[in-house]
Amino acid sequence: MNATNNKTIKVALVGAGAFGIKHLDGIKNIDGVEVVSLISREREATQAIAAQYGIAHVSTELDDALALPEVDAVILCTPTQMHASQAIACLKAGKHVQVEIPLADSWKDAEEVVYLQKEKGLVAMCGHTRRFNPSHQFVHKKIEGGEFNIQQMDVQTYFFRRSNINALGQPRSWTDHLLWHHAAHTVDLFAYQCGSPIVQANAIQGPIHPTLGIAMDMSIQLKAANGAICTLSLSFNNDGPLGTFFRYIGDTATYIARYDDLFNGKEEQIDVSKVDVSMNGIELQDREFFAAIREGREPNASVASVLPCYKVLHQLEQQLNA
Repeated sequence: MNATNNKTIKVALVGAGAFGIKHLDGIKNIDGVEVVSLISREREATQAIAAQYGIAHVSTELDDALALPEVDAVILCTPTQMHASQAIACLKAGKHVQVEIPLADSWKDAEEVVYLQKEKGLVAMCGHTRRFNPSHQFVHKKIEGGEFNIQQMDVQTYFFRRSNINALGQPRSWTDHLLWHHAAHTVDLFAYQCGSPIVQANAIQGPIHPTLGIAMDMSIQLKAANGAICTLSLSFNNDGPLGTFFRYIGDTATYIARYDDLFNGKEEQIDVSKVDVSMNGIELQDREFFAAIREGREPNASVASVLPCYKVLHQLEQQLNA
């Protein structure tokens, strides 16, 4: 991989929705990185956001950003269905790429991205943010230090989404997916935290929504080679606290992670403010992406390292469709 050393890394950000804004806010805190191009579907709204963040180039087409010779890297915060094809376009254009989770919505497409990354030798990373959240990093360090081993993870991913809206409450042009998007976070995190591949996976789902065309409720069971198990419940029907809540049940402790916050089994908060340079998982994810480009190395959450997660999702999809 080509290291960029000390020159400013120039970035094109694609998709100026709820998640694109989170990346722009995170990048503001990272030295030696400049967003030089903003690409999104609606030109006027994109121009307004670009003006706010001091971004000179605006377009509605990814190709316009890829044609800019100064662009070193691209961050894709676009609809799931576009992730693989856009990541491939970035790699073919010789640009490093970070694609928001999920890498793809099919096994074949995920494999294709990894194959091309290896051929091009560029940094290609997927936004598996849970690997970077300070709460999960704290647990990871305990595991690496031999102080804690997971017996079971109990995870709830709950939203209230009976219509097609994004995290900012705005209508969106595409349908989100419990399996290929939301389950991807936990399937990858479970194997990553256990340091052991998933050897067994089962799924059941509720009725298919008449207009959205997706299941609104799902239950997944996983088992790792080392014997640890995971139970994941997902719903778009939950009218209550929203988000994902992780309970790590281990041999020496119980940890409960809620986004960047961590508690023990007695609900006493654990200070994770010193775990990393920021408490913002998206910023930490972006820092890793740019550090890997500078150092010419494979990043944590590289497309190759998250690929096994997509094989499991593929197997679960086949099970659900059978």
